[in-house]
Amino acid sequence: MAVTSLKEYIGVARDRVDNYGGKQIVYLSWDHHLLFAAPLMLCLPPATPFGEVLRGPLAALLQADPDAAALDWSKVEWLKDNRPFAPDFSRSLADNGIGHKDQLRFRTPGLNSLQAAA
Repeated sequence: MAVTSLKEYIGVARDRVDNYGGKQIVYLSWDHHLLFAAPLMLCLPPATPFGEVLRGPLAALLQADPDAAALDWSKVEWLKDNRPFAPDFSRSLADNGIGHKDQLRFRTPGLNSLQAAA
């Protein structure tokens, strides 16, 4: 449906990084695990070490999945911007090039208990 504006419309993005008090949004999704219908959203300081994200908030959110206990982070295949990505677990999100509203996907070959049947 076409819309006619009576005056110039100026959109103001409310999800700019400036609005998060020194934190940023990072989206994470676990490929082939349909228990999570959409990427998980975390609001974290850019200085947070990547490994701390995995052991802390991400581990807590994933614990409902039957495969979570068997997760071996050293064998996980990571994607950033749909390209292979090798994060350094000891370095920060910023040092790993992870910015505001970036989405990381991870795959766990062999751990796909909730994958839909083909």
